[in-house]
Amino acid sequence: MRIGIIGAGHIGSTLARHFAGIGHEVALANSRGPETLTELVEGIDGPVRAVDAAEAARFGQVVVVSIPYGRVGELPTAELRDKVVVDTCNYYPGRDGHEPDLDDGSTTSSEKVRALTDSNLVKAFNAINWQTLRDRGRPKGDPARLAIPISGDDEEAVAVVAGLIRDIGFDPVNAGHLGGGGRKHQPGSAAYVVELPAHELDAVLHPS
Repeated sequence: MRIGIIGAGHIGSTLARHFAGIGHEVALANSRGPETLTELVEGIDGPVRAVDAAEAARFGQVVVVSIPYGRVGELPTAELRDKVVVDTCNYYPGRDGHEPDLDDGSTTSSEKVRALTDSNLVKAFNAINWQTLRDRGRPKGDPARLAIPISGDDEEAVAVVAGLIRDIGFDPVNAGHLGGGGRKHQPGSAAYVVELPAHELDAVLHPS
């Protein structure tokens, strides 16, 4: 699969390393230009190259957006339209600036990113510590295998991203639709940065 990644911070670069390591073609971008990614790319085993954000969006069959939420206005929206977009972003008002409709809970950051990009957006990788993502992948059936919450409205897009989660050593747990499900694993929720196996995370996301 061709995967574009916009954002080369902890989560973005860790996903680039994982995806390239299992053979996916990765195009990685940051806000400072491809030339600033040379050392990072050279340290990753597998097919990965540095590009700008628009090229990462054009290249990817799946495009990971892993930037501070306050900078989503810089995304190449035309290139992301109708793509499967994985939103790893979280809204932190102290960092990103207050947005009243997020502060009062009337919508979610992922719903706003979907509207901005007109994409088939899936929320994932936002509720896991980057070091856990880097170090804790395990084979299927391993009792130490951890789960990652995922939410979205497009079933095919969710299935694609769930497959990628499995491929890098974690179990996806579907939290539901982008709005209601996404709220279940945003900052401050019971599922945010917890380290649980799938059955336990499912109980947190879907309490009886």
